[in-house]
Parts: sequence; structure tokens; C-alpha cells
Amino acid sequence: MALELARVEEKSILKDYRQQLGLTQQQVADKARIQLRQYQKFEMGERNLSSSSFDIACRVIEALGLDPTTYHHGGYVCGDEVEFSPKGLRRVVDGVLLSDLKYEEDE
Repeated sequence: MALELARVEEKSILKDYRQQLGLTQQQVADKARIQLRQYQKFEMGERNLSSSSFDIACRVIEALGLDPTTYHHGGYVCGDEVEFSPKGLRRVVDGVLLSDLKYEEDE
């Protein structure tokens, strides 16, 4: 059985983690030492964090409490750090397979 992976859009990860931390976009921008509009472009998907400078990408990722290496390798999915297992991707925090999760549509 083939394992299919879908990389979650960067903007979803950035917004999800910012909201989990209870931070405003301005607070993340300040922590990352970038302009608010620059951060907004990342979160809205107008600009890709992965194509920005390494320094800026690391500062934004670290401002959200994420690990740059894990982020670069696609280890975060909508706020959850994941790992490979023989049965598919599992959340690190509780070991639940992503295929077993039920997702609600955004309103």
C-alpha cells in the first residue's frame, strides 16, 4: 500500500500555531523582527516562507516555537508534529494516525 503525503500549506501552519499561542500577527512579527506586512504576506500565502531568506524563515519559525529543521522537512501538519510509522504518519504528541483523525470543515 502506497503512502500518500500532502504537505499542508505554510500559511495554515503559521496561522494555526500563532492562534494556539494566542499571539497576534503583530506580536509574531515583533518576535521575528520583521515588518507586520511581511508576516501577513507569509500567513496569507502571498509569499512563501520557504523561499524567503534563511535568516527570516528561521526567525519566523522560532517566533512560533517551532523547530526549523522539523519545519523544513515537513514535520508539522496543522499544528501537530508528525513522524513516520509503518502504518502512516502519526502525531508525535499522542501517537494517533493522521488517517484516523476526523476533520471539520472551516466555517
